[in-house]
Amino acid sequence: MEILIGITSLIFFAGLIICPIILLKQINKTKIKFKFVIYLAFGIVLTAIIAFVFAWWGDTSDLILLKHYGYNIDGMNETEIYGNVLPENMDKVKKMETSIMGIGWPLKAIMTYVYYFPYLIVVYLVIYLIGKKR
Repeated sequence: MEILIGITSLIFFAGLIICPIILLKQINKTKIKFKFVIYLAFGIVLTAIIAFVFAWWGDTSDLILLKHYGYNIDGMNETEIYGNVLPENMDKVKKMETSIMGIGWPLKAIMTYVYYFPYLIVVYLVIYLIGKKR
């Protein structure tokens, strides 16, 4: 179960990294006049969607794994909450329980995108400079 969740998270992460590159390659094939504006508009929309789905998946995958390990989120005391959790999984469950507390996934996605946004511009500049060098 952890492997499937890890692979899915890796696919979303790869999508965030590769999407701007593929988008720019596709835009460069066309004869559009304002390529940077079009790239930025489509890039923001596509990567924001991927970032929000990635943040949602991070929260949902923790809940899926908690249920898989036997954690009872509706329990009223520690006996009910951790009753079905095996002792060897207790550390993992406690870490995941801590990770789902605090700020929600929408705010995590927004905060992540603030740091991710400059990557769009860096990708454009790098590919632009490589194209000018040739």
